[in-house]
Amino acid sequence: MSAILGSWQTWALLSAAFAALTAIFAKVGVQDVNSDFATFIRTVVVVVALGLVLALTRQWQALGGVRPKAYLFLMLSGLGTGASWLCYFRALQLGNASQVVPVDKLSVVFVAALAALFLGERLSLTNWVGVCLIAVGAVLVALKV
Repeated sequence: MSAILGSWQTWALLSAAFAALTAIFAKVGVQDVNSDFATFIRTVVVVVALGLVLALTRQWQALGGVRPKAYLFLMLSGLGTGASWLCYFRALQLGNASQVVPVDKLSVVFVAALAALFLGERLSLTNWVGVCLIAVGAVLVALKV
């Protein structure tokens, strides 16, 4: 069991499952609510839930123990998350979840390219073919025919 919980694949699959539920719940939730306010409610829930997790698991860290570079990049990541959520909820309010979510998952393609360019990560030819297939698949799923 600990091997399963120590595996990145397990956590990535759980993330995908929760992301799928999130999309369905969000689509229903934004029907009669301004999408920006819906994002605010979602953010408050995330902050409270994470606060509880940190308290219950005793994982709080001293703020002074975090390096400035980490703060900078975590703040930039937070801004990116907020922008992504605002755009995602607006898209869900305007479109079908079955079309919005695949386009949102083009982030996989963007991450592969940015990780190669800025982080020096190397993908094999097979990996790049997979990235291209994800891009094509997302576009095909999002098409309304």
